[in-house]
Order: sequence, then C-alpha cells, then structure tokens
Amino acid sequence: MSSIGFIGAGNMAQALINGIIQADQFAPADVLVSDISGERLVWLAKKYGVVAVSNNTAIADKADIIVLSVKPQVMAGVLEEIKNSVKKTSVVISIAAGITVAAISEALGDIQVIRVMPNTPSLVSEGMSGLYSPNASDNTMQNALEIFSAVGKAVIVEKEDLIDAVTAISGSGPAYFFLLMEEMIKTAQKLGLPEDIATDLVLQTAKGAAILAEIAQFNGESAEELRRKVTSPGGTTEAAINTFKNAQLDKLVEKALTAAYDKSKELSG
Repeated sequence: MSSIGFIGAGNMAQALINGIIQADQFAPADVLVSDISGERLVWLAKKYGVVAVSNNTAIADKADIIVLSVKPQVMAGVLEEIKNSVKKTSVVISIAAGITVAAISEALGDIQVIRVMPNTPSLVSEGMSGLYSPNASDNTMQNALEIFSAVGKAVIVEKEDLIDAVTAISGSGPAYFFLLMEEMIKTAQKLGLPEDIATDLVLQTAKGAAILAEIAQFNGESAEELRRKVTSPGGTTEAAINTFKNAQLDKLVEKALTAAYDKSKELSG
C-alpha cells in the first residue's frame, strides 16, 4: 500500500490514521488529510506527521486509497467536487452511513469502491468493522481488511444489504451496552452503593465479561454456555435471569435490532 488520503478528519479518521501508522502500514508522509477545519489539520499534522492538504481534490489527485470519512449529508457535494480528480486506479473506501456503493460509483465512475461500517470502539483500537464491495479485487479487499484491523477486527460481507445488519449489530451496538451499563449503575445506587463504587463495579464487570467471552469463543465456548455456568439453580443470578426472561428480553432485543436494521435500509435508500 503506497499512499492513503482521508477526506474528512473527524474522530474515526483520526482513529484510522493512528492505527495504520502504529501498525506500520503507511509512513506518515504517505498519509494525506483534508478537512474544513484548518486548525484540525494543523493539529493532526503535528501529532502524527501526516500531510495536511488544503482541498479535497488534492487528496483525490494524489492518494492511491481515498477514504471518504465525511458526514452522509455532505457526501454528494464531496463526490461532485472530486469526480474529475479521482484516478481510475484509485480505491475509494466510504465509512459514511447510508451511502451506497451505487451512489458513489454513479458519481465517480468505474473504480473500486468499498463500503465499510466501523464502530466507535475503533477510537481505542477495539473496533468492529464490516466491509462490502461488488468490484474490489481480492488484493484490494485484503488491504482494506488490514487497514480496519489496525483499529480492531474486520470482516467481509457478501451482500450490501448485510451492511445494514452490521450497522444494527456492531455499528449501533456499543450504545446498547452503554444503555445497560447506565441502567445497572442507576440501580446499584438505588440499592445503596455510592456512585463511584457503582460505576467501578459495572464497568469492570462489563470489561471482564467481554474479555472472558472473547477467550471462551477462542476455545469454542458460546456466550450461552458462559451464562449457564454463572447461573446456579435457585441462586441470585437465576432470579435476575428469570426476570429478564419473563419480560421477554429476547423479543425486545430482536425488536430493537430489527428497528435499527430497518432504519439503516431506509437511510440507504
């Protein structure tokens, strides 16, 4: 991989920049960045040694890989701006939610386009990303996997509508866990625990459970099996689990994730 350019320098772009430089995938001098904020560009150039450029067309003209990391509502304007500057040999990666490969290809022509749905844990190098492309070569997809693996894990899906499923599960997923943590902290305080202790208990329990589940997966053990191991008959855990089951948590989760999936499809047009 020779050069990569980021159009839009928000938090996700910064996470990717940090990841690919730390992983030695790109030298800082081969990473170009553009953004509407000149102050942001100066800061990124100083922190990472990347090349700040004054306009998006310079990114399109120079970079071999172009990452579109702008807000979905400004994507059409960006595509119009760069369409005459993108090289036919370039690879375009979009991380903008709801923007289809077809929309990008219609604007930029016959080039390799990859649509990616990352998530916010990428900011701490623990992200999960789903990738899709109808026309990228195997080598190009492997390079893209390496880029997003620099900030966590990445998988390829075979159909574009599965990106909507990725969005519902991992793209939006961190918020679901944050909501559960939020409610556990509130209840812990109602049970008499001080806020700082309640927060420590919940955050460390969430962290430990996630690490344990990851190790168990490596050993071929499912989340269901882990849950059963903690749930002793007639015990405290079973009392809580039965409450969740009686409230039909399974159906609520399915309903919530399906709503996110349907909304993602709606946004994708």
